[in-house]
Amino acid sequence: MTLSATPIPRTLHMSMLGLRDISSLTTPPLERRAIVTEVIPYNAQRVAQAIARELSRGGQIYFVHNRVYNIRSIADEVRKMAPDARIVIGHGQMPGHELEQVMLKFMRREADILVSTTIIESGIDIATANTMVINDADRFGLADLHQLRGRVGRSKHRAYCYMLLPIDRPVRDAAQKRLKAIEQYSMLGAGFKIAMRDLEIRGAGNILGPEQSGHIAAVGYDMYCQLLERAVHELKHDRPPEQPSATKVDIGLTGILPKAYIPSDQRRLEAYRRLATAANTAQLDAVCTDLIEAYGPIPKQAERLLDLAQLRIAAAHLGVNTITVRERDVVFRCDDPKPITAKLAEAKGQVTTLAPKTHDTMHEVYYRPPETYLVPETLSTILRNRLSDTPERQNAEHAEA
Repeated sequence: MTLSATPIPRTLHMSMLGLRDISSLTTPPLERRAIVTEVIPYNAQRVAQAIARELSRGGQIYFVHNRVYNIRSIADEVRKMAPDARIVIGHGQMPGHELEQVMLKFMRREADILVSTTIIESGIDIATANTMVINDADRFGLADLHQLRGRVGRSKHRAYCYMLLPIDRPVRDAAQKRLKAIEQYSMLGAGFKIAMRDLEIRGAGNILGPEQSGHIAAVGYDMYCQLLERAVHELKHDRPPEQPSATKVDIGLTGILPKAYIPSDQRRLEAYRRLATAANTAQLDAVCTDLIEAYGPIPKQAERLLDLAQLRIAAAHLGVNTITVRERDVVFRCDDPKPITAKLAEAKGQVTTLAPKTHDTMHEVYYRPPETYLVPETLSTILRNRLSDTPERQNAEHAEA
């Protein structure tokens, strides 16, 4: 059993694939409040104000600097910002008894500011320390930042965490993503979301090798996940997962996920991917539910996209390869025409089946509906309800009647 606030990408990914079980504890302790998190360029005046505010309410401050060779010079800079504060220094290269005295001094409130390395990121619970300053925050990992931030806010008082960026060198793209994530996910119980973001940034690593993170460059991440999921089902003797259909639907109807509905390009692309790979109505319903919970009521353009996805899934289950419109006919190409002709048997209009042409293995089923049905949205509704096995089909039959 493993207990972690931020699982490493490989562990989290294994749980998502079903290789390990996972439970998430999201209920915070009573009266616990979210930590105010700010990512800012190094500014001595701003840091001095933060220190003065904490000292004025009788609190204590952590100042994290993860470089032992110049930690004393950093402590001198902190002393200039707070001349009247009592400052102690702690790091992992100190003798054990000396480090113990430093920590006891801070815990007994005989010191106001602890300048230290990341040795404080776990096992420290001091209710009166509610402001943290992390110097050169771009050099820390996402999980490290979350663990460090968790050292403050361990009581009912509002806590503050300031992550300082260097002013003498650029911040790398990966570091920018980490800092943006840690600032965005500052609510209580955000550890799981941060771990998920870490998985997106660093990749899942590999299961059998030593790498705990990293992208699967050889076959691509999505293909790797599909192959792994299939192998897990085989080992468990479960029914293999349904594969996304390759059915093409072209009936003159288009749909989109508007940017006004899902502002994030990455989240919008992820929603498109889930819609495109949904292999059954349960998966499609799950996407629909997630969209409503995350972004609110689904707009008309997105509803059309969901309708097309439902039609594609229903057609795929009947063995249909493509659905197109040629003049007044709806043309279904399939290996076996019987399932589709059975579904259309009672529909208004004319159904004709053509045998495969030379060098072609596909049958073609022509369905000529009433002319009023050829409006794309109407046609989508009729076909979707005719081809599916849902109760909506009965409504379609009444509508046609």
